[in-house]
Amino acid sequence: MKVKVISVLEDNYMYLVIEESTRDAIAVDAAVPKRLLEIIRKEDVVLRAILTTHHHWDHARGNEELARLCPGLRVYGADERIGALTHKVTHEQELTFGAIRVRCLFTPCHTSGHMCYFMWEDGSPDAPALFSGDTLFVGGCGKFFEGTAEQMYTNLTQILGALPKETKVFCGHEYTVRNLKFALKVEPENEIVKKKLAWAKQRDDEDLPTVPSTLQEEFLYNPFLRVTEEPLQKFTGKTDPVEVLRTLRTEKDNFKKPKERPNPPAMLAFDWGLFSPFLEKK
Repeated sequence: MKVKVISVLEDNYMYLVIEESTRDAIAVDAAVPKRLLEIIRKEDVVLRAILTTHHHWDHARGNEELARLCPGLRVYGADERIGALTHKVTHEQELTFGAIRVRCLFTPCHTSGHMCYFMWEDGSPDAPALFSGDTLFVGGCGKFFEGTAEQMYTNLTQILGALPKETKVFCGHEYTVRNLKFALKVEPENEIVKKKLAWAKQRDDEDLPTVPSTLQEEFLYNPFLRVTEEPLQKFTGKTDPVEVLRTLRTEKDNFKKPKERPNPPAMLAFDWGLFSPFLEKK
C-alpha cells in the first residue's frame, strides 16, 4: 500500500491510503474535500471509505460533502458526532479493504469517541502504519478535552505503545517542533531530542512534513511515552506514571507558544511508500 500525506488547513494532516493492486483508496480524516478529490483524480484511484479518528471539524468536516459526491461511500468512526457516519466501529474491530487490513483501536481522552487505525498488508514486508489522530503526535500527545490522564496512560502504554516497534506513526497535526521544544525543556540532556528537534526545524524551514515517525523512535524522545524514566519523574516531582503524565500535560498546556508564522503553510501532498527512504514532493 502507499500512503499519501496531505497537508491542509494550518497544520492538519489528512491521508490517502492506496491499495496499489486494485487502485482503491481509503481516506483518513478527510477535512478538505476539494483537495482530497484533486489527489484522487491525479492518482486515478477510487475512494471507497473514510476512516475518521474523531468528530472535531478539522478532521471530519469533509465527510458530508464527500458522501454526497461519492454515492455508496462508507464512513467509519466511533462517535455519533462524526458527520455522515455509516459504520460505527468498536475497539479491536478489524476491517478489510482489498489486501489492506485495519484494526480499530479505541483511545478515548482527547475526545470520548477517539479511534486510531492500525493498518498492514498480510504477507507484506513493509512496516505497518498507525493513524493516530490527536492521541499520539510526533514528540507529544493530545490534550485531555474529554478524558483523563488515566485514559491517556492506557492509550499510550497498553494500546498504542504495545504495537510493533517498527510501526510508522502518521498523526493528525504538524506539531513536531513545538512538541520537541517542550521535550527538550523536560529532558535538556537528551541528545536524541536535540537531534530530532534540529531535524524537525530543518523540515519546517523547507515546508516538509515530519511524519511519519516510528513507534520505536517515539519512546526515545516523546516525554509522554517516557513517564517511567528518571528525568521525567525529576521534572514533574512525581513517581507514579499516571501522575507524571498528568503533570506533563499540564506543563505542556502552559508551555509558551512559538510566534505565529506570517502566512500559513501551503496545502501540500507527499507520497510515502511505507518502506521508501524519502518523501517525494508532488
